[in-house]
Amino acid sequence: QVQLVESGGGLVQAGGSLKLSCAASGGAVSSRTMAWFRQNPGKEREFVAAILFETGSPLYRDSVEGRFTISRDNAKNTLTLQLKGLIPEDTAVYYCAAQPIFHMGTYYDPATYDFWGQGTQVTVSS
Repeated sequence: QVQLVESGGGLVQAGGSLKLSCAASGGAVSSRTMAWFRQNPGKEREFVAAILFETGSPLYRDSVEGRFTISRDNAKNTLTLQLKGLIPEDTAVYYCAAQPIFHMGTYYDPATYDFWGQGTQVTVSS
């Protein structure tokens, strides 16, 4: 099965930037819809961004559009989330997720994703 490993999280001051990476194995990022979700303790997992497998079109949560950029590198088989203009409300564990190959469910619904990474912590200080 597909395995996903996130990296790049850390502690950053408000207004700063981070680059999160998701290394995939056992499956191609180009063959499936990929996404980033985030979650805090006691809260529901929430959609952040997705990239559709067929067109490569990016889709974003309203609160991050214009600040975050999702992209995929098919040669390296990685998914990236570039975060800029970070605010304390962005603090969360960020998860990489993948849908089944050549399948698109409801991209913002975590229940449509079969594969998940272990998460990487992003902390934004004020």
